[in-house]
Amino acid sequence: MLLESLNAVEARYQEIIKLIEKNINDYQQIASLSKEKSDLEEIVNKSREYRQTMNNIEEAQGIIAASDEELSELAKDDLDHLLPRSEELEQDLKALLVPKDPRDKKNVIIEIRAGTGGDEAGLFAADLFRMYSRYADNNKWAMEIISQNNTGIGGFKEIIFMIKGHGAYSRFKFESGVHRVQRVPSTESSGRIHTSTVTIAVLAEAEEVDIQIPNSDLKIDVYKSAGAGGQNVQKNSTAIRITHLPTGIVVACQDERLQLQNKLRAMSIMRAKLYEIEEQKRQADEIAARRAQVGTGGRSEKIRTYNYPQSRVTDHRINISSHNLQSVMEGELDLFIDELTIREEADRLSAIEAED
Repeated sequence: MLLESLNAVEARYQEIIKLIEKNINDYQQIASLSKEKSDLEEIVNKSREYRQTMNNIEEAQGIIAASDEELSELAKDDLDHLLPRSEELEQDLKALLVPKDPRDKKNVIIEIRAGTGGDEAGLFAADLFRMYSRYADNNKWAMEIISQNNTGIGGFKEIIFMIKGHGAYSRFKFESGVHRVQRVPSTESSGRIHTSTVTIAVLAEAEEVDIQIPNSDLKIDVYKSAGAGGQNVQKNSTAIRITHLPTGIVVACQDERLQLQNKLRAMSIMRAKLYEIEEQKRQADEIAARRAQVGTGGRSEKIRTYNYPQSRVTDHRINISSHNLQSVMEGELDLFIDELTIREEADRLSAIEAED
């Protein structure tokens, strides 16, 4: 079964090379094919090493069977290295052949929205934004704010931002859902602990090659940007509201001074949202229930609780807690993300083995 899969990958790899040569003037097609070729290269290289290793094992076993004492000893020494390497390559290839999320290598768009809890929810939204900013810094990724709606006391009703870096989506995708905080708000005079929530949505940046949106599907409205309290702060109409007519999705951007910049930002969010819908459909068809162990990441799920009095952060999907809340809020999230990644990969691999 493994060799059959490797043969199929090798055949597709060779087919892509020929297609690239044929479509040299079709830049959009070249971009798509080059991306697929890059995704297959690691499998192809390991596959070739695996085949060569298996050939060397067969050759060494043949020498041993020939009963030439001196050559047999050399062949046995070779087998001591070849057999463990073949097992290692086999495991690596099985893992590589597990269907990957095609969004994993992309930049990521994160939407943070205050939920229940009034001003305290807005303040915690700002805390989570800072936490993700620190995590991006730790990974040498760039961050760019797309739009924000401030509460006026240092919090956010909503903030949307992009984190740019190879594999950013693969690390942040598990953050989607409801984050709950338990603490005494700075606005609370009686010292009573409140529970508030913030909703996180995580979207992979989508390029035009990933998803195409006909202009006829879009309604674009232009209006004047508004400041705090709703007053118009610009004489010119620079704010953009885009409605995707088939789905009813609405995206608005007003933070930039130029209408074109707001339109480009709004379109990037719209593409990401529609790309997310398409990927959810694909996953429902191809890998339904493979994420059961770590949860769906849906916005209705309570995925993590930040308990300030006990300095504890608990991820409810994997039942793991950190008792150093301060370090987590400084961006030390790998304790949770590493375990979630391991469990997702194990779940996918077990699903593939069950199909075999």
